[in-house]
Order: sequence, then C-alpha cells, then structure tokens
Amino acid sequence: MIVKGIIFDVNGTLSDINTNEWHDDVYRVVSNLLSYQGISLDPNVVKELYFRIMKEQRAATGERHPEFDVVGIFREIVKQNSTEFTRGLPDKKLEQLPRLLAEAHRAASRFRLQLYSGVDETLRQLHPHYHLAVVTDAQSAYAIPELNAVGLSGYFDPIIISGDFGYRKPDRRLFEAALDAMKMQASEVLFVGNDMYRDVYGAQKVGMKTVFFKSNQGTQEKEGVTPDYSINKFPELLNAIRFFQDL
Repeated sequence: MIVKGIIFDVNGTLSDINTNEWHDDVYRVVSNLLSYQGISLDPNVVKELYFRIMKEQRAATGERHPEFDVVGIFREIVKQNSTEFTRGLPDKKLEQLPRLLAEAHRAASRFRLQLYSGVDETLRQLHPHYHLAVVTDAQSAYAIPELNAVGLSGYFDPIIISGDFGYRKPDRRLFEAALDAMKMQASEVLFVGNDMYRDVYGAQKVGMKTVFFKSNQGTQEKEGVTPDYSINKFPELLNAIRFFQDL
C-alpha cells in the first residue's frame, strides 16, 4: 500500500477534551448572557429549550445518524424570545449573536482541552510528506477554534465537520467528502480514530485502512469490527504508517 493521505478524528484522537453540556452552570452563563440581549430566561428554561430544539433538529433530518446545528439552536431561542430591546440591537450584533451564544455554551461546558502526548511532534513529522485531513463529529462554531487553541489549525485540509452536513459518522458520506476534497482514492488513505464504530467501522466501509488509537474516550469494542492496526500512544502512528507502506 502506498500511503498518500491520512484522515484524523479530533476529539479523543488528537485532543483530550472533557465537556459536560448537562451541567447547570452552563445554562446559568448562557442565561446571563441572554439577559444582556434583552432576553430574560431562567437557566432551567434555557437548558430545556436547548435539548428540545436539538432533539427536534435531529428528528427533522430523517438521517440514520442525525447531527444537530448548535448555532441554529441558539438562533431559534433568540427568535422565539426576542423583546423590543433585542430587536433594537445593531443588525450586525443580531446576526452574530447565535454563534456567540454557541461559543459561550461550549466554553462554559468545557473542563479540559489539551493534546494527547506526542500529537504535535508526530503531526509535524507527517505534514511535509502526507496530505492530512480531518473528519470529526462536532460543530464548526467550536471545532475550528479548538483546533486553533491546541495549535493544530494549520495541518489539515479539508476539515470535514458533521455539524455542517446534518449527519454524523459512521455515515460514509463524511468520509467520501474528505476523499473527494483530497482527490484521493480510499486505498491511498489511512483513517486514524479512537472510536471502533464511528471511526474504524465507518472508514472501513468506504475502503480505507484504519488505525485505532486506544485513548481514554470512544467505543473500544464493536462486534464484527477489527482495526487494521492499533496504537496505545500517538507517536506509534509512525510505526503504523511504515507497516502499511510495507504491505
């Protein structure tokens, strides 16, 4: 096999992240921010609206693996609860408000964001020799800024984010979108991920070889699914690539 490209999952593979979107403090922060926009909602009401609209969005997609739109959630919350004060805000601020609320929600829910050991150095070695890309289940409102926050924003093209499509991995269309943008065949590309179902199963269904990173996150086992190579530490990816190059 001649490896020309490598596609990565992000959270749980490159980034060690811990978030809790159910924590009540998240909605206290969002409620307070909304109050500055003329919208007075109890934190518990904000929480209820957030998860209800998310559920409605997912149901409306009709997809087997539906994804939500976090900016759309907050756009709907603002739309449903706008006051005369809200409508009097500058047009540019109103346009940007749903994304700002999405960022505030994510920031309040995030308790840890850091790279796994060896990620930066490994990518630095790979970047000059391979076309690197990302396919991740996330939202653009925070996935791109988080890649930047951990110093990885310059490594990948394309960056395929499920929230922009309305469906999540293991939907094959996400993997195919990355391959199309890379102008590569599945047989030329490795997929590196930490979830045996969403990453390994999904990538193998489109014909990619897979490297399973046994991190502290993700589904570790899936009946009938076996990765082509497994690593316990991220720098071992270099050994995996040599293994495939020798096939």
